[in-house]
Amino acid sequence: MRIILLILTVIVFSCNPKKEVKEAYQWPGAVPPVAEKKDHETGMHGDKRNDEYYWMADFFSQGPDSNKVVEYLTAENAYTNTMLSGTKKLQEDLYHEMKARIKEKDESVPVYYNGYWYYTRSEEGQQYFKYCRKKGSLKAPEEVLLDVDQMAEGHSYFSASGFNVSPDSKLLAYGVDTVSRRQYTIYVKNLETGEVYPDKIFPTSGDSEWANDNRTLFYTSTNSKTLLSEKIKRHKLGTDAKSDVVVYHEKDKSNYIGVGKTKSEKYIVIGSSATMSSESRILDANDPEGTFQVFQPRLKDVLYEIEHQDGKFLVVTNKDALNFRLMETPESQTEVAHWKEIIPNRKDVLLEGIDVFKDHLVITERKNGLIQLRIRNIRTQAEHYVDFGEPAYAAYISSNPEYDSKNLRYVYTSLTTPSSVYDYDMETKKKELKKRQEVVGGYDPEAYVTERLYARSRDGVEVPVSLVYKKTTEKSAATPLLLYAYGSYGHSMDASFSSSRLSLLDRGFIFAIAHIRGGQEMGRQWYEDGKLLRKKNTFNDFIDCAEYLIDKKYTSPAHLYAEGGSAGGLLMGAITNLRPDLWHGVIADVPFVDVVTTMLDESIPLTTNEFDEWGNPKKKEYYDYMKSYSPYDNVTKKAYPNMLVTTGLHDSQVQYFEPAKWVARLRTHKTDKNVLLLKTNMEAGHGGASGRFEYLKEVALQYAFMFALEGKVEVEGEGE
Repeated sequence: MRIILLILTVIVFSCNPKKEVKEAYQWPGAVPPVAEKKDHETGMHGDKRNDEYYWMADFFSQGPDSNKVVEYLTAENAYTNTMLSGTKKLQEDLYHEMKARIKEKDESVPVYYNGYWYYTRSEEGQQYFKYCRKKGSLKAPEEVLLDVDQMAEGHSYFSASGFNVSPDSKLLAYGVDTVSRRQYTIYVKNLETGEVYPDKIFPTSGDSEWANDNRTLFYTSTNSKTLLSEKIKRHKLGTDAKSDVVVYHEKDKSNYIGVGKTKSEKYIVIGSSATMSSESRILDANDPEGTFQVFQPRLKDVLYEIEHQDGKFLVVTNKDALNFRLMETPESQTEVAHWKEIIPNRKDVLLEGIDVFKDHLVITERKNGLIQLRIRNIRTQAEHYVDFGEPAYAAYISSNPEYDSKNLRYVYTSLTTPSSVYDYDMETKKKELKKRQEVVGGYDPEAYVTERLYARSRDGVEVPVSLVYKKTTEKSAATPLLLYAYGSYGHSMDASFSSSRLSLLDRGFIFAIAHIRGGQEMGRQWYEDGKLLRKKNTFNDFIDCAEYLIDKKYTSPAHLYAEGGSAGGLLMGAITNLRPDLWHGVIADVPFVDVVTTMLDESIPLTTNEFDEWGNPKKKEYYDYMKSYSPYDNVTKKAYPNMLVTTGLHDSQVQYFEPAKWVARLRTHKTDKNVLLLKTNMEAGHGGASGRFEYLKEVALQYAFMFALEGKVEVEGEGE
C-alpha cells in the first residue's frame, strides 16, 4: 500500500519573449466510454440486487466477455489520457523531479548473520537491485548472490523476494513473480558454484524455511484460483516438486498460513491465523521428517504468537487481554494451562510484538498512537525505553537475525525525518546512526512543521490527526490540504517521511493523516470499533476529521482532497456517497468498492480470509449491513466530486472489475459535470508497477490530476 501524495509545480519566470504562466486547466470535451449493461441478479435473503456490470469479471475466467473487458478498460485508459493530455509535460516534469530526489547508486546498511554481512545495492539507471554479501568483514570481496536487474530483463513486471540462506550459508532459496498476482516460483541457487538447481516450486507465497540439514525446505503452497495459502509442504533438494509431502493442510478457508523458524533456530513453526483466532505447530529443526506438534489448539477469539528463548517459549496473546499480554511456558508444556504471565494487559498500552536475543527481550508497544521500544535484560530484569523525542513519528524493529547479540537495529522516521537506521546497544543505551535516507538536492527538516491534533468524532471519540506543512504555509480556507487514511485490518498508519511529499509541501499544501478507527493506533479496541457491524465508524471518523480541519481553518471544501487505497479505497467510495460535497477531489487507488458481491463469491482470491473483518454476507445481518455502506450499492443520482480511480488488471487483492464496475455505474448516475477517470495498469497488480522508479509515473499522473483540479497548470503563453 502506498500513500499517494499531491504535488504542485513552481511558476518559472524568464526574460524571454515567451514565459511560463499559470492559467486554469481546460479539461478536454472528450466523451467517456459507456459500458454495456447486462442484468444479473446477485441478491439473497429475499433482496433483489441487480448487478448490471457483473460481466466485467470475465477476464480471468476467459468467459465470453473477456475480450470486451479488455476493450472497455482500454477505452477508459484512452479517455483518461485524453482528459489529462494537457498535463503530459507536467507529468514528465513531476516524474523527473521526484526521481531526482532518489539516490540512484545506493546501498542498504549491511546485516550480520552467521559469519556474513548481507546487503542490497542499486546502481545508477537501474530499476532493481543486487543482493550481496561479504564474508567476515565489510572489507572482504563482494559476492553478488542475485543480480535482480539482470533477472528482470525482458519482463514488464518483476518481483524477487523471500530470500532465505541455508544454515550452512551455501544455498539461497528465493521466490519470483513475473505477473503481479503474488504467485511465486521458488528457486534454489548454489552460492558456491552459482548454479541454479532444476528444482522449481510453484505456486507458492514465495517464502520458505530451511531445516537444519541444509537439504530440506518447507514452504507455503497456494491455491492457483483463490490464491489462498492452503498447505505447508516439505521439499527435498533434487526431487520433483510434484512429489513434495504435505506436512500441514489448513481446512479452514478463513485462515492464512505460513512457515518460519524461531530466532534460536531450534524450531520450525507453522502459523495459522484468522482475524480472531490462531494456532501454531512446532517441529525440531534438526528433525525435518518428524511430525509437527500443535503448540496450543486454536481457541475461539484467541490470538497468539510464539518465540523461543533460553529453553522456554514466549507467547504474545490476547487471551483474557484485549490489548495483549506476554506469557511464558516451558518447552515441554506448551498448552495454555501452563502459560505464566510476564507482562500483563494494560488498558492504555497495546503490546504489538517482541524480538528475542540471548540476553535481552525487546517489546514493541503502542501508547497514545505512538510506538515505544521497551528493552528488558532477562538476566537482571532491568528495563528501559528507547527515547525518540518527536510528537509524531514511526519506529519499528529492523532485521536482527543474530540471536547472540546485544545490539538492536531499528528504523526511525517522522513526517520531517527521513528514514533512519540505528544500531542501539541494549546495555550501554548508546545509539549509532548507521544511515539516513539521502534526499538528493538537499533537504532542511527545520523548514517544516509537524503537528498532532485530535478531532472529536460525532460519538465523542478523539481521533488523532498528524499533519506536516512548510513553515511559510498560511493556514486558511484557500489552503489546499490532502487528507489520507486507511482504517482497516488493525493496520496503523504511522507518520513517516516521503521525499515525493516535499514537492507538495514546498508549494503550499498541507498533508494530513487521519488515524481513524479500524486501524490499531489507539489500541485493540480502536480496531474492534472499526470492523464488522461497526465499520461505519471508520467512514464517520474520516468525515469528522475533515470537518474539524475545515472548522479550524486549515482548508475548505473547495481545496480539500481525499486519498486512500485498497481498503482505504473503500473508505473513499463510502465518503463520496456520504458527503460528496466535502471534497474537491478524491483519489481511490485499487479500491475495494463492491463489498457484497466479493464477499459472496468464495472463488475470488482472499474472500474467505476476510469474513472476520467484514462479515459473511450469507448471514442476513451482515448482508444488510454491508449493503448499507458498500460504495457500489450506494451510488445514487446526485453530484459527485472530481475523481480518479486506479486499478491493475492482474490485481490479486482487489480484482480489477470492482473499480471498473463502480466507475461505470457512477457514470450513469452522477448529475454533475465533474471529472471521473479510470486508469488501469494493464501489466501490474495491487502494488502497481515494479522497479524503483516506474511507480513514480503513476504517482505523477495522480499528482497532475490533483494539480489540474486546483485550477492551474503551467502552459506556454505570451509574455511582455
